[in-house]
Amino acid sequence: MTEYIPPEMKERYEKAKRLIENSDDIKIYSHTDCDGISSGAILSCILDRLGKKFEIEIVNLDVLENVPIEHELTIFSDLGSGQPIDKNAKEDSKIIVLDHHPPLRGEDYYKTVDYEYLEINPYFYGINGSQKICGGGMCYLLSKEFGYNDLSWIGILAAIGDIQNGKTGKLEGLNRSILKDAKEEGLVNIIENDLSLYGRQSRPLYVALSYFTDVKIFANDDEKKRNEALDLLKSLNINTWDEKNDMALRACDLNQKDKNKLIKALILRISQLIPPRYAVHIPKLVMGESYEFAKEEKYTFLRDASEFSTAMNACVRNERPKVALKLLELTIKRNEYLLSNDLNDMQDIEGDRAVVLDELEGISKEHRAYLAQNIQRVGESDAIIQKDNLQYFDGEGIRSNVVGTIAGMILSYGDWRKPIIAFTQVSEENQDLKISLRCSKLLAYDGVHFGSIIREVAQSLGGNGGGHDVACGAYIPNEERDNFLDLMNERLEGRLVLD
Repeated sequence: MTEYIPPEMKERYEKAKRLIENSDDIKIYSHTDCDGISSGAILSCILDRLGKKFEIEIVNLDVLENVPIEHELTIFSDLGSGQPIDKNAKEDSKIIVLDHHPPLRGEDYYKTVDYEYLEINPYFYGINGSQKICGGGMCYLLSKEFGYNDLSWIGILAAIGDIQNGKTGKLEGLNRSILKDAKEEGLVNIIENDLSLYGRQSRPLYVALSYFTDVKIFANDDEKKRNEALDLLKSLNINTWDEKNDMALRACDLNQKDKNKLIKALILRISQLIPPRYAVHIPKLVMGESYEFAKEEKYTFLRDASEFSTAMNACVRNERPKVALKLLELTIKRNEYLLSNDLNDMQDIEGDRAVVLDELEGISKEHRAYLAQNIQRVGESDAIIQKDNLQYFDGEGIRSNVVGTIAGMILSYGDWRKPIIAFTQVSEENQDLKISLRCSKLLAYDGVHFGSIIREVAQSLGGNGGGHDVACGAYIPNEERDNFLDLMNERLEGRLVLD
């Protein structure tokens, strides 16, 4: 629960700072999601401000075992702890791992190798990396060693993208200390006792409400569920239209009185649909804290941490990580000017950012259309197959870098009491399978860490994987698909509450 860096962890950050200061040729490997992009952006900013020569590459977990260790210093961010990343290390190699996933190697692994190896992982210090700090947060703590507290907002973006607030509805632990820095820098606003709805800035309230899916309370059909959401709001006498500005009200416009009415109504509906033992957890599904980036315009996706993180994921899922990195780079520079009140060069920054945002809008439109097409295909068929302790669907034809997103969005079509697993071929060149698992937040309250289970099962079949308790993935040989499903089903026997 600590909001403070343990002394032993602080010592490793100090050592990482020295390693970076004494290296001139640096390679960064970071993960293909919002957390990984955020991690890479923080590290890139550190190295850029120090005038270091560096390269950055955004990679999937399946390539890590064979990545070359050729630069003076190699940094792995938001990945590496669960993979054999130092397989190609040499005697003169220097490696830093900044990860928050459960580690394969022990805290003293560096003593067993003949090269410079420094791994900083919260699990070494009894800190849960699924809830208390993410990869971007681990990288921000390094930037703080250099005095770059203005990068704290990216640590918050990363944490929300990594759903670090998923269990309690708010950021905790070391995430809380990063949030404190971001608030003190004037970069993040905290909205307490808020509705946990996605799209609170950019979507009409009734649309945002209709997409509440952790426990299905509305129809699957888009038009039907929006009408049902509108009916619920009308029954509560909650206004949905801003007459003054002639626009639909957003969730961010609601006063606390109307928020409380809607929160109570949602708690009541959900309590009628789930076993009584989960009732105590319902408030954490429907309410919590929201985080706004204070320097961004209201009603834009950039204002809300959750919406911003989705845009970052859209870039990497569509193999455009450079667009996401460029937006974060320009936003860092924009914030520098705003914080210093030096607005002379703001026009150039805003112009460059507008170009990137136009590109991002096109990517996001394509991404949404692709998701909708495949969700409809899977959701309207009998594609979801039930086993005793899990459910799955064959994602053949779905790109491997979005199959996890689709699994999460399709969860409401199946049985929320079981995790849902999706699989698809890695690529045209790689016949292996990409496995993605998603589940309701309620299952996390039973203490099942699906990330650890999926990693162990995948490794037993000649693959690899890992991740968090409610969202994780793996790569396995194609021919091991049925064995994988059987083993996962066996491992979950007796661990889920199905009645």
